[in-house]
Parts: sequence; C-alpha cells; structure tokens
Amino acid sequence: MSGGTTPEIRNRKAFHDYEIVEKLEAGVVLSGTEVKSVRAGHVNLRDAHVSFENGQANLIGVTISEYVNKGYATHHATRPRRLLLHKKEISRWARKALEKSYTIIPLRVYFTDRGYAKVEIALARGKRQYDKRHAIAERESKRHLDRAMKEANR
Repeated sequence: MSGGTTPEIRNRKAFHDYEIVEKLEAGVVLSGTEVKSVRAGHVNLRDAHVSFENGQANLIGVTISEYVNKGYATHHATRPRRLLLHKKEISRWARKALEKSYTIIPLRVYFTDRGYAKVEIALARGKRQYDKRHAIAERESKRHLDRAMKEANR
C-alpha cells in the first residue's frame, strides 16, 4: 500500500485477461469529490482503458462512485479523466497502441506519499481463451508441486 492508510485499488482481472508488455506511471486529474471517493476506495477499474485524442491521454470507463458526504458539489461517476504524461510518452504509447493493436489499461490507482493520485497503466495484449486456460493450468500445477514439496520437507 502506497501513501499510508489510503487503499491501493487494483485491476485484478487485467492480469487474467491481458498479457502485460510494459508499465508506466501517470498522474490523473481528479475533482475534489473524486479524490475523496478514491481515498475511500470506491473505484472500479474493470472495463477501463486509455484513449488518445488531440495529443492528450484520457482514462475511459473508470467508475468513481459519488462521495457520500458530497453536499452540493458532485461529479459524474464515469466521465473521462485526463492523464498527466509527457508529450513524448503520449506519442510513443499512442503509436504502439495503433501499430501493434495493443490495449492500454489501468492496473492500479494509488496515492503517493506527497498525496498525488497516480494511475499505473500498462501496454497489454489480449489473451485468447486457450491462453487463459493454459495460465490457470500452470498456476494449478505449480500450486500442487509446491504443496507436494512442503509435505516432503516435513
């Protein structure tokens, strides 16, 4: 967990559905009530991705629930959120996403020690169904082998 008591929100489904090629940390522009909701852990990254338009990177499909004690100020739960990246990083990742048909997905949302909201994004290639089954079979066989080794060492 980064940043003390604030939760680190992870996209666990991403490692199952995608093969991660490269990772990058990016800042994210949030409004006041969004920051409070993220600190409370009310974020869903499941169907999110990054799109590039007009030289900017936007986080699409992230659901940040409305803050409970919002008063009159509120935010739209699924609005696009701008990512803070250097122009070179934006152009390089946009080129990779277009050329090799990669998808750029968020892996986790967290706060730094200085209180900045960050998103770890990844260049990912979608797995086929047989790749997913193969990964599950490998994980199960490794777990079985580890269990057998543990029993043998007793």
